[in-house]
Amino acid sequence: MPNISRRDFLVRSVILFAASVVPTQPARATAITNSNEAINKAGRLRMLSQRMAKAYCQIGLDILTDKSRHILEVSVNLYQEHLNELKAFAPSADIKATYADLDANWKLYRQLLIGTPSLKNARLIAQINEDALSVAHLGTTQFELSSPTSVGRLINISGRQRMLSQRLAKFYMFRQWGISTPNMNAEMQLAKREFVSALNALDHAPENTGKISSELSMARTQWIFFENSLQEQNVGNKNPHDAVNVATTSERILEMMDRVTELYGQLPASAPVAAPATRPARR
Repeated sequence: MPNISRRDFLVRSVILFAASVVPTQPARATAITNSNEAINKAGRLRMLSQRMAKAYCQIGLDILTDKSRHILEVSVNLYQEHLNELKAFAPSADIKATYADLDANWKLYRQLLIGTPSLKNARLIAQINEDALSVAHLGTTQFELSSPTSVGRLINISGRQRMLSQRLAKFYMFRQWGISTPNMNAEMQLAKREFVSALNALDHAPENTGKISSELSMARTQWIFFENSLQEQNVGNKNPHDAVNVATTSERILEMMDRVTELYGQLPASAPVAAPATRPARR
């Protein structure tokens, strides 16, 4: 583990969290122009489905409330923008149908996110965010399979790491609020294993640039602190410092993996992509 005290790391994380701008909130929606961009934005909807639920709970739990409220607002707006863009870009009837389903889900999900967070609505969000994730994952996979480029898989896998960081933090916040869902513990363990497996695979991708490798290395460092705080909850501890750490490190990992995904999207379409060891079929 890096040579840094828990207290110093917490202070540093709060500062970084306050300055976090990922994902950015564009001034206006822009049309998608290529398949790599579609895969990236489709994958970002997966992440946002989890990030909105996480931020909603953080507000309800009074964890970095002002920043969490900002994250929720930005995420809601970005979700709507990306959904509109992907519906317009959808190149086939199957993909159009997927985003019609996601749009119907979004109308219900968004209503739950509006207003002062309540435990009642949080319990409803605990289900509807899973539905949103499943459909968003289907859309991402459809875009990848229809892509003529050779880097779509890396964009999908690295983009999925964004979602897993938010999914784990979401489950943590649900537990802090006393919310349980079927198989939550098993889903958390699965998400941890998938994150580590995908990170290892991405680390060894032969097309990595120095910048990509550097971002992946920083994400791994953040993962150490993130996993430690998640583990504290598993053994029955509910330290408020750990909750802040989960909130901040999940955003830092998201920021780094978002940059990695963008960098993969900039690789030449003909780049020979090795088959990373993981891409779960579920979502």
